[in-house]
Amino acid sequence: MILLLLTAGLCSAQQTVIYKDNFDKPLDSLNWKVEMLSGENARVNTENQKLVIDAPYGVTVWFKHKLTGPIRIEYDWKVVVADGANDRLSDLNQFWMATDPKNKDLFTRKGKFSDYDALSLYYVGFGGNKNTTTRFRKYQGNGERKLLQEYTDRSHLLKPNHKYHITIEVTDRLTRFSVDGIAYFSFTDPELLTNGYFGFRTTHARHEISNFRVFKP
Repeated sequence: MILLLLTAGLCSAQQTVIYKDNFDKPLDSLNWKVEMLSGENARVNTENQKLVIDAPYGVTVWFKHKLTGPIRIEYDWKVVVADGANDRLSDLNQFWMATDPKNKDLFTRKGKFSDYDALSLYYVGFGGNKNTTTRFRKYQGNGERKLLQEYTDRSHLLKPNHKYHITIEVTDRLTRFSVDGIAYFSFTDPELLTNGYFGFRTTHARHEISNFRVFKP
């Protein structure tokens, strides 16, 4: 269930919860937009208070409320590796502050990764390329995907069946991406993207996402 909290939901003296979703109801089409390449054994649904993405091809699940910084987004995310048809340790990916310079309606794509190249956004591909890279990019809105930083060491790649706590921050001067309380990427951007949409992104994998929260100072 998605909630908008205007005056309540303090998480600390400085932070207020403005959106949350415990994924305890069927996926609400008013608040989430699924863009998915069709294929056998492809599904996106909610079960056991989790958003489950289980698909052989590309999937983006957009949060349909436009966000404006300063802001902090948090959620838990597990890449499931067991005996499922799509189980593969790869691609815990996310977009944030996404806008389409050529179209006010962002939600026009079908899940193919290259179709997002024309957007303006920040992107982290955690454990991409069959879990060999973790990359931070800024999409420029003109087809250019500027690589800001990259890791290839094991400590910055995915572990199977580990529930990661992801935090994304956009302040008045920078954006930061943290994993289990450790800042993987922090970028002071002279042309900071301060508003746009957030999306979960993956391909050929089974993922479980829970405890989605958006905080405002």
